[in-house]
Amino acid sequence: MKLFEAIRPKRSAAVQPAPAPAADAPTARGLCFRNVGFARDGQSVFDGLSLDLSQRRIGLVGDNGSGKSTLLRLANGLLRAGRGDVVVNGVRLEGAALAAGVGFVFQNPDHQIIFPTVGEEIAFGLTERGVAAAEAQRATEELLARHGCAGWSGRAVHELSEGQKQLVCILAVLATEPSVLLLDEPFASLDLPTRLSLSARLAQLPQQVVMASHDLDLLHDFDRVVWLDRGAVRADASPAEVLPLYRAHAAVRGAVLLESGAA
Repeated sequence: MKLFEAIRPKRSAAVQPAPAPAADAPTARGLCFRNVGFARDGQSVFDGLSLDLSQRRIGLVGDNGSGKSTLLRLANGLLRAGRGDVVVNGVRLEGAALAAGVGFVFQNPDHQIIFPTVGEEIAFGLTERGVAAAEAQRATEELLARHGCAGWSGRAVHELSEGQKQLVCILAVLATEPSVLLLDEPFASLDLPTRLSLSARLAQLPQQVVMASHDLDLLHDFDRVVWLDRGAVRADASPAEVLPLYRAHAAVRGAVLLESGAA
């Protein structure tokens, strides 16, 4: 473990966690976590986490179990904090409702897609919001055409590749015009060309994008990267500052696992 200690980042302005906003001044844009506590099965995941996420593209990195997925689910209301506040675009999440204006894309598209055709899947979110069926169909076809998928509306979902399914999931979320798009390892099962293609599409979106990813290369041009380590912020700065630190940590962690026979 001495090697791990050797690469532990020293506290500096470059890697200090972003300061928490004042309790009486919720941010009007983006996501804000204030002294958030959350436990699962009696085990603490977050114990006083504070983060203010307002940049347009933010990456989340960290080992499995570090809290990345939990953070995203707290941000859209799939999970509720045990204590503290989660604020989305200036509105504190309360009750059992999902966060308004927040779209969520799962790692596995089969966990998200529920309809047999592309058109039905994308139009569903619109009709659920009271849009007439004909208008929802028109909006769906326009959205598909804008993203190079004209003629996809009638395609059977089970005939699509994994990359095409993931694109459908992203478009189904975008159809509802969220201001914040959360993605939890969305490219984990995709080949490199598909990952690069979808990543380029995300870069062109006007929405705020917060993405958890083990593929560090996809985060190199993001505005900010937050490294979570056992539920706490280990580093929080630009990709050029955070990603090398996390790569070094991962190399040492991998060596330790190999020596212990756990890898």
